[in-house]
Amino acid sequence: MDWDAEGLLEGLDDDAREARATLLDELREDGVPVDELRRAVAEDRLVLLPVERSLAGPPRHTAREVAETAGVDLDYLTEARRALGLPFTDPDERALGDEELEAAQIARRFLDAGFSREDIVESSRVLGRGMADYAESMRAAFAQALLKPGDDEAQLARRLAEATQSTMPVAGPWLAHVFALHLRQRIRNDVITGEERVSGKVADSTETAVAFAVLVGFTELGETIPVEELGGIAGRLTRIADRVVEPPVRVVKQIGDAVMLVSPEPEAMVRTALALVEAAEGEEAFPPLRAGVALGPAVNRWGDWFGSTVNVANRLTERARPGSVLATREVRDAVGEDVFTWSSAGEKRLKGLSSPIRTFRARLPDDADHES
Repeated sequence: MDWDAEGLLEGLDDDAREARATLLDELREDGVPVDELRRAVAEDRLVLLPVERSLAGPPRHTAREVAETAGVDLDYLTEARRALGLPFTDPDERALGDEELEAAQIARRFLDAGFSREDIVESSRVLGRGMADYAESMRAAFAQALLKPGDDEAQLARRLAEATQSTMPVAGPWLAHVFALHLRQRIRNDVITGEERVSGKVADSTETAVAFAVLVGFTELGETIPVEELGGIAGRLTRIADRVVEPPVRVVKQIGDAVMLVSPEPEAMVRTALALVEAAEGEEAFPPLRAGVALGPAVNRWGDWFGSTVNVANRLTERARPGSVLATREVRDAVGEDVFTWSSAGEKRLKGLSSPIRTFRARLPDDADHES
């Protein structure tokens, strides 16, 4: 193939031209159409094409064939793939590989086990978001580890493809292992009440301690430092939370300058919030944290939590002093007055609430009294 005539070697010097031509030859021999090679060059992703092809596998099936073979309807297959964040093509286009067929067969097994279609789709949506984040972090890690100064396209493409081929066989078992550990931990901290056993239905809400911990002055800081440094500070908050938070408390999510936590045990939540604030104070060149803790009914839906308790904890955090943990009276009463040192922070009106709520600051008993 005359790649020069195809216009795929334009703008390259002799060594780069030779390397790209070699890579194009290898991909063409592997069955990649010239139009796809042309698109990859135009989009500056030619070196990633071998990795893309090794991950996808050869297209063997249409979506309609996958649905029929797996015993699921086409609408469900479409909905599930979109929930995962994956594109869906023409149902009669031969664009899916054996992996997609296997995935559809697994979905059929979940349906046969009694899981509802809605639950599977919503779980798939949570999985898709999490895996997209994991894939992005691994993409960055791969690039950092495998890029070498002076690489030509052929060298880099081979190195990326080899690394992918060597790590993918262990990726599945590793993810299954991590999932099993997390599922076991959730089961350890969960209960099924007698009422739920009789009704056969899980309660819509559970008594939950909810907390937010927020970096003080993060928004203003974004106006004075480069965005890379701002992202580094948010990343440090993630690492602090990973270091401090232990079951039964768990991190639900991080939203920029804040982390959201939940726990079935309010005492563990207050202790964790205090530990987060203290850890932030021990960090060099790091903003202080402030935290708010509320206790009450909350609804867990597909990895996130909702309800008035969540809203109170969020609003309460906005009213907390830098370096402090502010809690509702319900938290103080549930924990008791002997575990922590409590000081009244007065009644506070929170946005969205018609009545003010009584609040208290929590400290460890041996802390010096810095509160007025």
